[in-house]
Amino acid sequence: MYRSGAFVAEHVTPTTDEQVQPNGVDLTLEAVYEQREPGRIGRDGKEVGSRHRRHADPVVEGSSIDEVTEQNDTYYLPPGGYVVQYAEIVSIPEDHIGFIYPRSSLLRNSCMLDTAVWDAGYEGKGEGLLEVHHDIEIETGARIAQLVLAEAEGEATYDGSYQNENL
Repeated sequence: MYRSGAFVAEHVTPTTDEQVQPNGVDLTLEAVYEQREPGRIGRDGKEVGSRHRRHADPVVEGSSIDEVTEQNDTYYLPPGGYVVQYAEIVSIPEDHIGFIYPRSSLLRNSCMLDTAVWDAGYEGKGEGLLEVHHDIEIETGARIAQLVLAEAEGEATYDGSYQNENL
């Protein structure tokens, strides 16, 4: 059974009322990365290729330095694949499994967000693969994904190499 958005919000910090949906919680964009070197996935381990954090494009509008600074957080992304990091800390409770789905506004702008299963016990600021099929601008803090939780039986909790990632 999927849990309510209010339940999910208890396991995501920080959140605003706007992020809490009937069946989940919206996750926002913290950073965008481009993978620069090959990774490796073998039978005995894995290696993530080196990444470069993209810089948000400067915005030159506004009448004061505060207005310019507040607006200086937009990523212009041409077609390609990008690793996005979510801004919120997610803690998947025991006996639950987490799924991340793209917000429909990404899909309507020719973008897709690919993610993996989030196991019980995982905690961290997770990441996803943003596929951009047509140029798009995305601001830091924009809601790009929705986390939903479902009850699930499990033998143990997550204790892998991504535990506490990006914290």
